[in-house]
Amino acid sequence: MLVKWIRCTVVDRRGFERGQRKWAGLLGEPGFRGQGGGWSRGRPGVAHIFAFWESRAFYDSFMARSHDRLAASQSGTFKDQYATLFDHRFDVKTGFEPRFTEADLVRVAHCRVHEERAEHFALMQEKVWNPAMAGSPGMVRGLFGEAPGPEFLVLSMWQSAAEHGKYRAERVERLALRAQIEADVVALTGDIVQLEPTWTV
Repeated sequence: MLVKWIRCTVVDRRGFERGQRKWAGLLGEPGFRGQGGGWSRGRPGVAHIFAFWESRAFYDSFMARSHDRLAASQSGTFKDQYATLFDHRFDVKTGFEPRFTEADLVRVAHCRVHEERAEHFALMQEKVWNPAMAGSPGMVRGLFGEAPGPEFLVLSMWQSAAEHGKYRAERVERLALRAQIEADVVALTGDIVQLEPTWTV
C-alpha cells in the first residue's frame, strides 16, 4: 500500500474546506483505498491530508488522469504545500485499514534517519514502539511507512486527545532511551491532527 501525506498552510479556510469535499470524486478511482485528514492542533491554519492507494501504479495513473480536475477547486486556498509518498512497511497494532472512523485524532511523526541506522530504526519501531502503542487502550490503528532518504512516517489513530496524552505522559521518554532514538534520527517532526469527518473519503 502507498501512503501520501500532504501538509499545507491554508490561507482561505472556507474555500479550502469546500474544495476538500470535492475529493469525494476519488471514490470511483481504481486502486484508491481511502483518504482523511484535519487541522493541526498546535499550528493554526495547518492542514494534513492522508491518502491511501493499493500501489504506485494506481496512484501514478490517477495523477496522470484525474488529479488536476479534482485539485482545481482548491487552487489558491493554501501555500507551502509539502507532499511525500511512503510505502507501507508494517502495521502498528494489527490489521491496519485506511479508515478514519472510531478515531478523533491522528498523531503523525516524520523521521529522517541516518542511512546506516535505518534498519535499526525500523527494528526498534517494531520491537519497542509498536508494542507500547498497541498496548495503549486509546490507540485504534496505525502504520509505519518508508520513503527514500531514508525517511519514515509513523501514523497512529487515537480515540481522543486524552488517551493520546496518557500514552505520552507514561511512556515516551523511557521508550526513546530504550530505542536509542538519538543515534538513529537526523530530524524528527510531528503533529497532532484533529480529524475533520467531512474530509473523509
